[in-house]
Amino acid sequence: MGRSIPSYRIMLEEELKRWERFRDALRIDERAVFEDLIDECGRHASAASAACFPVKTEGMLLSILFTHHEVLKELKGKIVEVNRLARS
Repeated sequence: MGRSIPSYRIMLEEELKRWERFRDALRIDERAVFEDLIDECGRHASAASAACFPVKTEGMLLSILFTHHEVLKELKGKIVEVNRLARS
């Protein structure tokens, strides 16, 4: 018996194809940044798939936000450490 709904990864690929026009409208130097964002969707596809979001873009956007938050926390920690060392 087949699946009744396509897998998250298949839906992700379809959605990313829809986003190609946006990517193509970006300046060439901005496209690499866009590709990095898209890569995050793929990196977290397993988590987004497990979450069973009713709207497919929710998993994509949460993947991007999660990665941004993770990087911000890391940078904040480095800034705190540099400030601590500077005060010593």
